[in-house]
Amino acid sequence: METKKRSFRISKKNILMFFAIMGPGIITANVDNDAGGITTYSVVGASYGLKMLWILFIITLSLIITQEMCARMGVITGKGLSDLIRENFGLKVTIWAMLVLLVANLASTVAEFAGIAASMEIFGIYKYISVPIAAIFIWLLVVKGTYRSVEKIFLAACLVYLTYVVSAFMVKPQWGEVIKQTFTPSFEFSPGYINLFIATIGTTITPWMQFYLQSSVRDKGILAKDYVYEKIDVIGGAIFTDLIAFFIIVACAATIYKTGIKIETAKEAAEALRPFAGNYAEKLFAFGLFNASVFGAVILPLSTAYAITEAFGWESGVDKTFREAPMFIGIYTALIILSTVMVLAPNAPLISIMVISQTLNGILLPFILILMLSLVNNKRIMGEHTNSFIFNVIAWITVVTIIILTILLLLSPFIF
Repeated sequence: METKKRSFRISKKNILMFFAIMGPGIITANVDNDAGGITTYSVVGASYGLKMLWILFIITLSLIITQEMCARMGVITGKGLSDLIRENFGLKVTIWAMLVLLVANLASTVAEFAGIAASMEIFGIYKYISVPIAAIFIWLLVVKGTYRSVEKIFLAACLVYLTYVVSAFMVKPQWGEVIKQTFTPSFEFSPGYINLFIATIGTTITPWMQFYLQSSVRDKGILAKDYVYEKIDVIGGAIFTDLIAFFIIVACAATIYKTGIKIETAKEAAEALRPFAGNYAEKLFAFGLFNASVFGAVILPLSTAYAITEAFGWESGVDKTFREAPMFIGIYTALIILSTVMVLAPNAPLISIMVISQTLNGILLPFILILMLSLVNNKRIMGEHTNSFIFNVIAWITVVTIIILTILLLLSPFIF
């Protein structure tokens, strides 16, 4: 593989090259704003107004650092993260990692389908109609599509997140106060604030993101000499997704927070906007939730199928047929069917399922991050593309911080 690095200069050729490579970083980061993410940011704005906006700086930095390492490994090695874990840490470690990932991602996928159901109920569509139709669309999108066609749809879905920007402007916040709070760190030593503080940062980076990003970089066939474009893709994706989080918090802070209304879900946030910004704001917020939930319901099973098939050396890829990659298509299909059935089941404990997914992701995340740092600093694997000393210091501080916050998040029900 050619390893000569290419610097980025603004020119027509480089801009066109960036748009050709753009995708993995932006898509992976934006799916982080799924049903659970949107709910978290909505509750942050509704409960504490603008006081937690400054945290988004920490979130953006954490996202950039971890995603950049994964993307770099995908480009340099041409392999997925599961491949590298199996080859360097053995089958036993891989099996346990994949087992926890499978259960966690199933629970998270159920949460996405629950988000689809909740958002469509605002439009008067019952879940027994919206969820099966969405499930069929999601299945056909990947099974019958090609990598390029699926990626184009994903990129278009990223633009739908702009509905939250529109919603924020429709509620007419005091922008001077918004700017002030954005750059003014504040903290409250209350159980509710600390819980949300941890949750806001802790939900930024999940195990599935690392597996999906590296696999999509590999599938796209990005070369080391063109990595500068993918690096911009990763950084741009992290900034864009956290800007969306910014506007979600602003929209809820300018309306729901002022009235003291308590919300627990993104659906409740959408409904609460109606008295302040009108029916259109509510519908825009709900449509954003629907888009995010569908997006997540596609990517989570896809990342799971990628991770497990790569871990055991089976064929994988969106461009593959069922005959070429039966396990890949089979795992993807099974996760969609199981999630659909669980959401449609009467009295399904959806809140408990979401908590389980968060707990399992929390258990797996520190393990995956440590393995990633070990891999990215292995000269036998990465050659001259290992982390620099400064980057390693920043990366380890970031990873250790995320691990501590994840542990606190898991223990929070017993501490606070």
